[in-house]
Amino acid sequence: MRRTSSVTLVVCALLGAAAGFVTDVVLSGAGRATFSPSVMLPILLVALGACCLLFAWPIRRSVKDPRAPRVDPFRAVRIAVLAKSSSMVGAIVTGFAAGLLAFVLTRPVVPALGSMATEIATAIGGVVLVILALVAEHLCTLPKDPDERESDAAEPGTEPEY
Repeated sequence: MRRTSSVTLVVCALLGAAAGFVTDVVLSGAGRATFSPSVMLPILLVALGACCLLFAWPIRRSVKDPRAPRVDPFRAVRIAVLAKSSSMVGAIVTGFAAGLLAFVLTRPVVPALGSMATEIATAIGGVVLVILALVAEHLCTLPKDPDERESDAAEPGTEPEY
């Protein structure tokens, strides 16, 4: 499995931004109030990132410390996939919040900062989730088996496996 690329995260953020902007356009066109995320959303995003790190830490310890208990490689892959999906969700949520902010800021009358606080906090929470998930994904990198190292010597430029 390859690590999450920056292109993937940028595409997710752009799709999220378009979805956030269009959501507010449709809501305001229908005469309804614009969407505002819950106050709990940024807290949950940061908590998800912290959980990813907590799950990935024993894997890193198992790789670096020979005295630490061995970790099942399938567990490492599961946690790496959790971290990878969390980074994508963080990028989408960050983009969505940025799209909501972009809609509000393009209106003739810009609201007070307090009314945009949840969008700003959600965008920051999404960025924190992306960072923590990428760190957790890095912590889940396992060294290759000695048998595989000999066969990979002929293939330069291969990426590390999870």
